[in-house]
Amino acid sequence: MKGIVLAGGRATRLRPLTLITSKQLLPVYNQPMIYYPIQTLIKAGIKDILIIIAPEYSGHFLNLLGTGENFGAHFSYAVQMEPKGLADAFIIGRHFIDGDDVTMILGDNIFEEDFSQEIQNFKSGAMIFARKVTDPERFGVVEFDQNKKAISIEEKPTHPKSNFAVVGLYTYDKRVVDFAQNLQPSPRGEIEITDLNNIYLKNGEMKVNLFESLWEDAGTFDSLLRVSNIMAEKHLASQK
Repeated sequence: MKGIVLAGGRATRLRPLTLITSKQLLPVYNQPMIYYPIQTLIKAGIKDILIIIAPEYSGHFLNLLGTGENFGAHFSYAVQMEPKGLADAFIIGRHFIDGDDVTMILGDNIFEEDFSQEIQNFKSGAMIFARKVTDPERFGVVEFDQNKKAISIEEKPTHPKSNFAVVGLYTYDKRVVDFAQNLQPSPRGEIEITDLNNIYLKNGEMKVNLFESLWEDAGTFDSLLRVSNIMAEKHLASQK
């Protein structure tokens, strides 16, 4: 199993902070944001990790993370010249994936859950994770039937069919590269991860895991402040 951390993009919602450095290098209490998704992958046993970064601050990532030796892992790097959608990560990383299974995590997604069992037990197809939220229209939304089986996934729907949002952690088999390369850009001009997920869903090869613990998409001022306060409380509690 290979790992990808997608840390590209321009993060315009966090300007002027992101005029200084990349969003994923901003502090979340006492650590750079990107430490959290890296730790999620390493906790799941993934040690060979590709970090996809925007060109503007690529040197900042290299200075901070290096080879990955300090994390007990091996880091490779690739540059995403312009944001083309989340599924573009599998095209950029196709040589890195090289016929293996792969788990991708978004560089601004912070989890408390340990997903090691689910990822280590992955066999084939696709596996995503979903959590109940109050604002599903901001995310990819999973619709379930009465047996909790996923029947549809929609990207940022105006009228969500459920309150379950797809979070930024995805596991796929080696076919993901071919599927991603054959995707057509959406009206937003992006290669959508939801379109990729729907290929597996329509093939009957999609597993959706529900969880209830902490998840933050730290891409806004409010969520960045909220998760920083949560991590501060956890750190202080651990010191008592």
